Amino acid sequence: MPATVHEKLLETAGRSPDHDLLVYPGWLAERWHLPKASWTYVQVANIVADLAARYHEAGYGPGHRVALLLENRPQHFFHWLALNAIGASKVPLNPDHRDEEMRYILEHSEAELVVTDSLRARIEDMGIPIVPSDAEELPSPRRKASGGRGEDAECALLYTSGTTGKPKGCMLSNGYFFGWGEWYESQRGLISLRRGEERLLQVLPTFHVNAVGNSFMGMLFTGGAQIMLDRFHSSTWWRDAVEARATCFHYLGVIPAMLMNMPPSEHDRAHGLRFGMGGGVHPAHHAAFEARFGVPLVEGWAMTETGGAGVMTALAEPRHVGKGCIGKPDRPGPPLEARVADEDGNELPRGEPGELLVRAKGANPRRRFFSGYLKDAAATEAAWRGGWLHTGDLMAMDAEGSLFFLERKKNIIRRSGENIAGIEVESVLLTHPAVGQAAVLAARDEIRGEEVMAVVATRPGYTPDRALAESIADHCLGRLAYYKAPGYVAFRAELPTTATQKVRLTALGELMTNPAAQAGCFDLRDRKRRK
Repeated sequence: MPATVHEKLLETAGRSPDHDLLVYPGWLAERWHLPKASWTYVQVANIVADLAARYHEAGYGPGHRVALLLENRPQHFFHWLALNAIGASKVPLNPDHRDEEMRYILEHSEAELVVTDSLRARIEDMGIPIVPSDAEELPSPRRKASGGRGEDAECALLYTSGTTGKPKGCMLSNGYFFGWGEWYESQRGLISLRRGEERLLQVLPTFHVNAVGNSFMGMLFTGGAQIMLDRFHSSTWWRDAVEARATCFHYLGVIPAMLMNMPPSEHDRAHGLRFGMGGGVHPAHHAAFEARFGVPLVEGWAMTETGGAGVMTALAEPRHVGKGCIGKPDRPGPPLEARVADEDGNELPRGEPGELLVRAKGANPRRRFFSGYLKDAAATEAAWRGGWLHTGDLMAMDAEGSLFFLERKKNIIRRSGENIAGIEVESVLLTHPAVGQAAVLAARDEIRGEEVMAVVATRPGYTPDRALAESIADHCLGRLAYYKAPGYVAFRAELPTTATQKVRLTALGELMTNPAAQAGCFDLRDRKRRK
């Protein structure tokens, strides 16, 4: 039986060698100068074998990590699978990260090498070897290979926003990735995968777990194809879906919102999409999207830490469309237990809001979940306190066992699917010479779900006007990925605090719900652009 992602590739390639695995629209293949627009399972397996031999000959093996700065290009998948074949792990990098963010991840992960084709200049001064994806020779690693192989071995190290400052490195094993495939393969009804027939349209980035875990492993387990885009383009979405013969897609809430804003066209119903699966669709858009485009949107929930072991979807009727329902813990896939709990972890009565706690059923409650946070055993054990994974999400469970998402317990802003830690942005705000106090909030946004808002009390001698707001936003844009920078900057004479001098976010509620109507609040969202 396969025990690694690479072994699963070989198994599926042996069964369905000529089925497509990776597909790109023609226009994107041309823009990226790809040699072709699609690769079958056997073609991917052959490319991976060649790459794995190069890594092995250079001395890479179990225990090594290689950073991949390759966007959504096919080379990301080729190198990841090749590293997996030799027992090494990948560290995917976000191209939108600024230098300080990139340097932290490279140093913290102890990556031996960076593979990149178009962004080399970003990391040339960070003291780590850099090679293009087609390099014939690779520099040898600094350390000798030392580690295990198989189901429990690390397959990837993904960094997620933490609530205590720097991002945390989630160690993800082969077994973790198998959990995604096992979950998707077992689904029935609206999101059942027909073996060898599905073509899943994916716009989410390879440095997030959805594209490389949920969708890719679902296709790998069932012989389907993953259609990759560089990112979401509302104007060409339906055209790409039709031309690539997509049968399903994954989404974040911003995608239905932007598609609903597009004028009606002949493509609205010309596609062959059977379902969309994702999370965060605006309640007002859910039923309207399904009626206009004829595609059910199956809302779900998961975290990087849970993988497929913890994913839930509102699959069975009633789906409670437009009400934030994420389904029931009792669903096909890896057996799951979930409870809505109070601050002490005690289960609450049905209908009462509390924190969602999850774990695998059986003797090992962490089976198929993440392996822990790199170099942070304390944070790992805190997340698993009491034998349950504490998700930080507040939910309520109805009498029938359906869960409804309410809000995040942690100060995390979720903008267009990106989790942004408020404390990380606050730490940068406080380095601006005009900022005396700062708080970061999640302001409502009709398109992106939430937007980053900075509430600032200035130091003496500074005028709280638009020019200063722009200066503060630009200060953040120079030090953080563009999506983390404030889209709103609001000035207050002082910030309301608790007895322990923590900012009382609840006292700033009006700013969050209706920022444009508040005096002293400046809308700077047009400055946030990907470079």
